[in-house]
Amino acid sequence: MTRAVASFDVTGWEPSEPETTEGGFTRSEASVRKRFDGDLVAESDARVVMLQVDVDDLSAGASYVASEVVTGALAGRRGTFAMFHWGLSGGGGRKTGGNIVPGSGTDELEGLEGSVEISVDGDGGHTLTIDYELPDE
Repeated sequence: MTRAVASFDVTGWEPSEPETTEGGFTRSEASVRKRFDGDLVAESDARVVMLQVDVDDLSAGASYVASEVVTGALAGRRGTFAMFHWGLSGGGGRKTGGNIVPGSGTDELEGLEGSVEISVDGDGGHTLTIDYELPDE
């Protein structure tokens, strides 16, 4: 496995109108655009579904799932790939995980496989870590 690390910024956020579910949770969706820099130099477009237990209490539980299409260069190899990832917070912790969608790599990224993780530092900076394999590595 090869590890790639890239910081990213959210460059666009278009939310839907939130809805209140049975149980009083808040569910919403958003179209999100990002720009990555580091081992991955790319832009992406994602669809995200989020659920918050209590929007007034940031320590209460929350989750998201995202399907994201990334276009650019991973370790200098150009192409497009899709990734699915999720996040869970609350109870004093935060977890994320996800995967490259099998068969989604194009051009020089054809055959790309791997897992993804997103972290947020104390200053709010976001980092994507990809552990991946390509057929000719």
